[in-house]
Amino acid sequence: MKIATFNINGIKARAAALPDWLDEAKPDVVLLQEIKSLDETFPRELFEDRGYNVETHGQKSFNGVAILSKLPLEDVRQGLPGDADDEQARWIEAIVTGGDHAVRLCGLYLPNGNPAPGPKYDYKLAWMERLQARAETLLSEEMPFVLAGDYNVIPQAEDAAKPDSWRDDALFLPQSRSAFRRLVNLGLTDAFRARVQAPGHYSFWDYQAGAWNRNNGIRIDHLLLSPQAADLLIDCRIDKEVRGREKPSDHVPVWIDLAA
Repeated sequence: MKIATFNINGIKARAAALPDWLDEAKPDVVLLQEIKSLDETFPRELFEDRGYNVETHGQKSFNGVAILSKLPLEDVRQGLPGDADDEQARWIEAIVTGGDHAVRLCGLYLPNGNPAPGPKYDYKLAWMERLQARAETLLSEEMPFVLAGDYNVIPQAEDAAKPDSWRDDALFLPQSRSAFRRLVNLGLTDAFRARVQAPGHYSFWDYQAGAWNRNNGIRIDHLLLSPQAADLLIDCRIDKEVRGREKPSDHVPVWIDLAA
């Protein structure tokens, strides 16, 4: 089962690039972030025509997450538990069943948090506490699960080409990195680091200052696996070359292959 996460930075802007990548990469499931679309205006037919089931949790002009799946989607849930007043569309989950295993897939778009300190950073840290609580609940259920998406967290210095330039950014502040480590320390596996330990691998390059041409990137798109899912991990890769194509997102797809 090939499962990808991809922050597309606007479904309308990526109406050509995303289908092209789907036709080439052929993922079974894709967790999308920043669709920047209401549910009713999401171009479902682009993906349904390719055999994907579509579920969205949208928001006008901002945020928004979606699941595209060639497998049936069951127990679909929108919104991260823990704050009934949170109106930002940043979480969607569903169960998919492959040949041998059912897996719960959780797609997330974690808050950026800048400027920090401030209310946006407070919201980021509170959201991460809610994410921790949801992960603890899922672990107690003992079903394989994957937490995949744009975490807006640079876990370690090796995950940035120029870590010093991020020292005061919400993505790299000690509190953000500590919250990410607490999540991993529940017993989750960073799928990419389970396969590749070397520095120099990134999933985001800013549109500004020639970041892509200079490979001035950061790794902020992650797939964290429960112990049961980690046992099924075959591979994890970053489709870096997508960033160099026409009208790209500033993120690229990251995908795993599970024996499920």
